[in-house]
Amino acid sequence: MGNMIIKNANQLVTCSGFKGKTGKEMDDIHVIENGAVVIEDGIIKKVGKTDEIMANVDESKYEVIDATGKAVLPGFVDSHTHFVFGGYREKEFDMRLRGCSYMEIMQAGGGIANSTNGTLKASKEDLIELGKKRLDSMLKFGVTTVEGKSGYGLDFDTEIKQLEVMKELEKIHPMDISKTFLGAHAVPVGYKGRGEDFIDYIIETVLPHVVENDLAEFCDIFCEKNVFSVEESRKLLNKAKEMGMKLKLHADEIVHLGGADLAAEVGAVSADHLLQASDEGITKMAEAGVVATLLPATAFSLKEHYARGRFMIDNGCAVALATDFNPGSCHTESIPLLFALSTLYMNMTIEEAITALTINGAAAIDRAHEVGSIDEGKKGDLVILEFPSYKFIPYHIGVNTVEKVIKGGKLVVNNENSGLLY
Repeated sequence: MGNMIIKNANQLVTCSGFKGKTGKEMDDIHVIENGAVVIEDGIIKKVGKTDEIMANVDESKYEVIDATGKAVLPGFVDSHTHFVFGGYREKEFDMRLRGCSYMEIMQAGGGIANSTNGTLKASKEDLIELGKKRLDSMLKFGVTTVEGKSGYGLDFDTEIKQLEVMKELEKIHPMDISKTFLGAHAVPVGYKGRGEDFIDYIIETVLPHVVENDLAEFCDIFCEKNVFSVEESRKLLNKAKEMGMKLKLHADEIVHLGGADLAAEVGAVSADHLLQASDEGITKMAEAGVVATLLPATAFSLKEHYARGRFMIDNGCAVALATDFNPGSCHTESIPLLFALSTLYMNMTIEEAITALTINGAAAIDRAHEVGSIDEGKKGDLVILEFPSYKFIPYHIGVNTVEKVIKGGKLVVNNENSGLLY
């Protein structure tokens, strides 16, 4: 962990808070002009205006970055990804361009089942190397905390392999990784037409090993027509909760099935996708404090309508944004694309999008107490832009505006010069 001072920031965008923000709160990102941050042993100790902060600080004890003419923000939190996988699905992308739907491809043996084959064949060492490369790319975009899911195994060995790979990657990479068990990502061929039997297999065989070996913090399920029903999803999630796991759902993505309602019922930390979520489901999520994690790059890639981010914010939901980086429906980890889509096509303000990728992203993985904002006592994870205002992030459409990335008080990315420094 490092000791660092960042001073003279044209804008210090703190996104201050220790829980997810809702409604009009999302538009208030707490900007300090000519701001400074003091980090000691990787933890933020002081935040405020440069002249006030520096009056009683001995600079010689710190690495000092002068951020004159720059905007400084919290490190981004990408709260929904599938970054550990083997094999690619570029042929399916071409099929979609030629008119095939995502579900048609999946029912023809493509989709998630395709990725399970590639991941099954890949060694743990292969997956670590691939995962590290992908984390490096995310880090350059300013992501300092990421959620990663299993789900490309659908069997005991491969599911566990994915989770163990993430555990190993966290030891060798600066990124903090929130691990999610998504064993119920699809119904494997051997269980075709027997989704409930597969849920029983997960509950009896895989889930206990995940819990006993502390391999994942969350349990997730793809609650969707022709995948897992609301009843099957409820059964798995309640069992996982009983075993001490926190809950997430892939909910109401392709059709309205009631996944948002189920997320509220079982007390999930987040429900994700939500393209087809009903007004009632959204209201229930808001009342239950479930974070609505929206994935506009997936809708963009599939040429679907976007989730109703504006409606959700206006009706009291804490909205987070995430990439959904995966080999099939959304093969991108681009934070600039995410900002552009959310502001231009989901009617979110720039400030709401920043909140959604910082403090609300942290809330979506239950880490708003330690990351997601520039507050005293939190981890020293920050992003320095090459421009003086945070508004350049979506304005410079699709281009990375991140100049430097600080993780735990250490400079780990300098895109201005050599790139990765860790």
